[in-house]
Amino acid sequence: MAESFIRLLHFADAHVGIETYGATDPETGLSSRVRDFFERLYEIRDYAVEHDADLVIFAGDTFKTRNPTPTLQREFARFVRDLARQCPVLLLVGNHDLPTAASRASSVEIYHTLDVPNTLVGFDYGLHRVETKRGPVQIATAPYPLRSRLLDERRTRGATLEDIDRALQLELEAILRELAQQADQDPAPRVLAGHFSVQGSAYGSERGVMIGRDIAVNLGVLANPAWDYVALGHIHRRQSLPNDANVPVVYSGSIERIDFGEEGDPKGFCWVELARGAATWRFVDLHARPFVTLRIDARASADPTAEAIRQARGLDLTGAVVRVIVRLSEGNAALLHDSDLRRALANAGANHVAAIQKDVERSIHARLGGSPEKLTPGQLLKRYLEVRGTPPDQADKLLAAAREVFEEA
Repeated sequence: MAESFIRLLHFADAHVGIETYGATDPETGLSSRVRDFFERLYEIRDYAVEHDADLVIFAGDTFKTRNPTPTLQREFARFVRDLARQCPVLLLVGNHDLPTAASRASSVEIYHTLDVPNTLVGFDYGLHRVETKRGPVQIATAPYPLRSRLLDERRTRGATLEDIDRALQLELEAILRELAQQADQDPAPRVLAGHFSVQGSAYGSERGVMIGRDIAVNLGVLANPAWDYVALGHIHRRQSLPNDANVPVVYSGSIERIDFGEEGDPKGFCWVELARGAATWRFVDLHARPFVTLRIDARASADPTAEAIRQARGLDLTGAVVRVIVRLSEGNAALLHDSDLRRALANAGANHVAAIQKDVERSIHARLGGSPEKLTPGQLLKRYLEVRGTPPDQADKLLAAAREVFEEA
């Protein structure tokens, strides 16, 4: 890396405090899943130190909830302290960081109140000139957009939710354009750090844990040559949004998987080489806990438990959160023993068995809803076509032809 480049580490969506699919650690009293999230943060800290980062941008959503426990706040503060010893750190306020009332502080505002050295809290919209050991950087902060902050109450009185969302989007876009104009007055490298959705983005599992309503900013507003890099948080699936201006508009994604909706998604952060008019970047993977879905077909087996164990044998389940979906017949469904299968999965290295789901193949009689003798021929055929998944247009043609046959009969 050339010395003229500023070394920037960008990450987002820590969501510290998620406990799903975990067990209590007797040594710390914390959920094993909470420990997973802190281990990812420690990986980020170590990378920043080893690669001599000049600046770290955390693009929002520190904790799972707006009111984290003191223990979680203490452990995250230790992480911030370590990073701030290396370089300046921006903590942007995301929707999970916001208080329930405007008069209350956000979950990261304490760093601003105590004037923690080398730490900047982005709780408002503004442009900040940050000095790093390899030169200055302009950082524009755009926290999660709140209606109460951006829109006058008189403007929204009597308006529909759709009208309010549209007004909020336009107001945020106007602020982003103004920040770009301000940044363009200084020759230093410029970064926009934002926590919101962008039109055209591919969503992940954040919809399942989202707090508050959501709006989406037009990509063209962000793809402004005034910015050398746009560091985004809020959407858990890491992605770069292509644009005609070739401005890197990047979601770093979340740092750890939260559920099976993110089973195949890599997790990590972005490492950026920043200079005015010339920024390059790459995704860096973290050792996120694997989530694995096993789909096992044991319909033809007289011993479905043994068959399920056989099909699972040889798979690498080390440290994984596992769910199992076993296809069974009506005749052998009762023979599947969950406890034996769970024991086998644990012996194969699974960290946690989330669920064992039985997918029982019912007979045509059962799938038709029982008592088919009470149905007319037309009703019976219609139900049969539905069960078989026949396309609607084809089913209509078959039913029309069948009616003619029934009438002749």
